[in-house]
Amino acid sequence: MPGMNSISAPGLPFMKMHGLGNDFVVLDLRAGGEPPAPGVIARIADRQRGVGFDQLATIEADDQADVRLRFWNADGSVSSACGNATRCIARFVMDETGRDRLSLRTDHAILLAEDAGGGLTRVNMGPPVLDWRAIPLARDVDIDHLPIEGDPVATGMGNPHVTFFVDDAAAVDLASFGPAMEHHPLYPQRTNVEVVQVLSRDEIILRIWERGTGPTLASGSCSCAAAVAAARRGLTGRRVRVNVPGGVLHIDWRDDGVWMEGPTAHVFSGVLTPEWLAS
Repeated sequence: MPGMNSISAPGLPFMKMHGLGNDFVVLDLRAGGEPPAPGVIARIADRQRGVGFDQLATIEADDQADVRLRFWNADGSVSSACGNATRCIARFVMDETGRDRLSLRTDHAILLAEDAGGGLTRVNMGPPVLDWRAIPLARDVDIDHLPIEGDPVATGMGNPHVTFFVDDAAAVDLASFGPAMEHHPLYPQRTNVEVVQVLSRDEIILRIWERGTGPTLASGSCSCAAAVAAARRGLTGRRVRVNVPGGVLHIDWRDDGVWMEGPTAHVFSGVLTPEWLAS
């Protein structure tokens, strides 16, 4: 059949997934194999010459959890956490196995995922990191009132975050504000940047600049960090509806961790050709 050789030829199989437009290339390495080198990851992220993604994730075998997950940003740098990719992969493995609960190991922690019904997937992202050394920050400061113009909040969700509260999130020039804050000297490993407009005690608007990627339509860890920061400031309760450009996530900061719930999509599967990988 025409075209079948290109599908069955050796190469690197992948899946394209997204959670509210926060998109991922996912490599299933449970049968073996190594992740691509950082330079190849950055090439795969190219939306004109590669596949395009906000993060790349691998699924690997693990002896303490159902699967192990690893994440990379679009520039090829490592990310220890990616909430929406975790939900997408959890949904894929639950559909594959017929189970409604899973454990997933990340560089940050072993996370629990469950079927939330109605096609939604819920993941416990673990407790927020509230120690300046572990976020990490460059020095000991008040994490609820950082010495940065705009009086932001610092939070760790397995990766670093800075959250700003503004009257009008849409008015912020994220293209210039995001990279300036990502590289702020208070954050030695760079940081994710959140701009939050509080609508009520249980609803916020969130715009996102992801470390190593740029503006994204959604981010699970950023949504968790923004919700935790708003609750710590007393601006909201601990359960909030988070409106991101790609849709809605529900965040619930419980005693056992920060739970995130929302939709997922497995868009397509494909194969990166050996010729492209070697070019």
